[in-house]
Amino acid sequence: MNKSGQIMPTDSIAVSPTLMWTDDFLLGHCGIDASHTEFVDQMVRLQGADDRAIPDCFDGFVTHLRTHFEAENQLMLDTDFPPRQCHMDEHAAVLQSVLEVQQSLKSGRLNVARELICALAEWFPKHTQHLDSALAHWANKKRLGGKPVVIKRGLKLHA
Repeated sequence: MNKSGQIMPTDSIAVSPTLMWTDDFLLGHCGIDASHTEFVDQMVRLQGADDRAIPDCFDGFVTHLRTHFEAENQLMLDTDFPPRQCHMDEHAAVLQSVLEVQQSLKSGRLNVARELICALAEWFPKHTQHLDSALAHWANKKRLGGKPVVIKRGLKLHA
């Protein structure tokens, strides 16, 4: 950012890996699946944003992330999810990092935002596979009496 508050172009860092939607993120819980779809949509916007668009895209991402984590945290509390503290602590740590980067963006530190976007693209699939899938199974079992059945597109069956 220059003295007049304009964001100055930086040497853009290629954000890798990129996060794109895959049905592997489907967990069979409508609320979680909807939040995950929106998370990936927000990440796609961030990954493709030019330097001038990053701050606004990042603000939208922060808004989404707060709502996303609050909803999952409430689901854990409502269903008395046993390992909820570990899961909620991870949400808090990620949100804290995102908020710190949001502050860095105000001083024009786009590289920090791009590095975090890259880290989140790596974090999300693992978080979804391990912590969120356990929560989806638990919440569905409490509500419906069993694990969810998830039908995914593009599966190849081998004979």
